[in-house]
Amino acid sequence: MSQPRQASVERNTLETRIQVRVNLDGTGESSFDTGLPFLDHMLDQVARHGLMDLEVIAQGDLHIDAHHTVEDIGITLGQAFAGAVGDKRGIFRYGHAYVPLDEALSRVVVDFSGRPGLVYEVEFVRAMIGSFDADLFREFFQGFVNHAQVTLHIDNLRGRNAHHVAETVFKAFGRALRFAVAIDPRMIETIPSTKGTLV
Repeated sequence: MSQPRQASVERNTLETRIQVRVNLDGTGESSFDTGLPFLDHMLDQVARHGLMDLEVIAQGDLHIDAHHTVEDIGITLGQAFAGAVGDKRGIFRYGHAYVPLDEALSRVVVDFSGRPGLVYEVEFVRAMIGSFDADLFREFFQGFVNHAQVTLHIDNLRGRNAHHVAETVFKAFGRALRFAVAIDPRMIETIPSTKGTLV
């Protein structure tokens, strides 16, 4: 593509203020300030393994808990992806990845279908990873799916260490996105759907 596919989205509510910038044709550069160090670590996996440039700045009501902040980051990231990928002309559309980390293995499959759908089969062996509530990962992905308008299947196939499980999920998510939004040179002017649209 002659121009980088990028978007910048700001989303402000009474609970959170979120800014997201994404460049799908980047090199994996990233910058995060969410007040949630473990989430920053996971988002860094998405940027690096997805080879996309990603910046996320968030201010949320963390004095209550992290739920609103995590969910709204997912929503805003989804909006940014929807803007950056545009009409999806020329993209591969589908992406998948298996990623291991020691004893853990996860699979992520994504379809830029224009239809939101999440299948999330991840069971953590403990509720908290450090100070981060692992239940909130589902909320992050649901927010992303609803606003990026993608179908997303996330399966943890095995794993005993909760940190390892989370890291394999986010690394696989990044790689699946990378392959799905890559440009197929044989279909540069084609929308990859028999309907002729993916909205």
